[in-house]
Amino acid sequence: MGRPTIADIAREAGVSKGAVSFALNGRPGVSEATRQRILAVAERMNWRPHSAARALGGARAGAVGLVIARPARTIGVEPFFAQLLSGLQAGLSARSVALELMVVEDTAAETEVYRRWASEHRVDGLVVVDLQTRDRRIAVLEELALPTVVLGGPGGHGTLSSVWADDREAMLSIVDYLAALGHRRIAHLAGLPAFQHTQRRIRAVRDAAKRLGLEAVSVPTDFSDAEGAAATRAQLAKAARPTALVYDSDVMALAGLGVAAEMGVSVPGELSVVSFDDSVLTRVVHPALTALTRDTFALGEQVARTLLSAVDEPGRQAVLQMPTPRLVVRESTARCMTPHP
Repeated sequence: MGRPTIADIAREAGVSKGAVSFALNGRPGVSEATRQRILAVAERMNWRPHSAARALGGARAGAVGLVIARPARTIGVEPFFAQLLSGLQAGLSARSVALELMVVEDTAAETEVYRRWASEHRVDGLVVVDLQTRDRRIAVLEELALPTVVLGGPGGHGTLSSVWADDREAMLSIVDYLAALGHRRIAHLAGLPAFQHTQRRIRAVRDAAKRLGLEAVSVPTDFSDAEGAAATRAQLAKAARPTALVYDSDVMALAGLGVAAEMGVSVPGELSVVSFDDSVLTRVVHPALTALTRDTFALGEQVARTLLSAVDEPGRQAVLQMPTPRLVVRESTARCMTPHP
């Protein structure tokens, strides 16, 4: 038997479909004895309301959606997303709200998912990640009028609510620290260049290098260990190789450590390594990685709270800045001993 319908319940209980509708929705129009008989039949048949029908009647779906447009293989090994999703679900579970997650290959597919979910009333709100420069998703989301929280900013998210941290200030703290250790040649192994946070980090490296008189380069990657390793190998093969490498994720930083060992470049004796993300991976390797740390689980919880507030008060925009990630110094960085021309 397929999914039971109101007609199935009416037939089993020997009443009209209208009586079933009154009983299931707690409306007057049937006696209490009839209501209890209908509810008992519905329970026995394991009937559950259709999400679209509930939404048309003004009820909520009891779920929010998150679509991630990145290669699934990179998401699967990325500790940042694991912690973010854990915090997000914890915050939603406090209100018995589910998280509907989908991974797609590009933002065109992501936009289609948003449109489908909106038309089917599948979710009460959305979380959007990886804000892009001149992001076309924003106009679509404003048109759909679903409560939405963008993880990213400042700016670029239109009338949507957002939760963000200052990537620029965080990156500046890394470059200032490396310069204080005497490093003059720095390579930044960046993420996907379409992302706003990648662009802010690249600009921060460029601006700090100009201010401090450093040689610095930013190399875009897809955040994967494979591209992180390849970019590291290319940098360390240079005649005037960098004395410090900064990675936009800890997965890439660990791949970079492996490449340095393979090429006989000691860390931190000949090369300092810093990761922008700080997960348990950075602390269990040797040498332990200097990294920018933040409570990503708490970040996910805050995004959940902000979205639930947006669902409760549609049309109200909230823009919340989280604490700037702070630098935790460990064993992978040291004073530069390489003479500079």
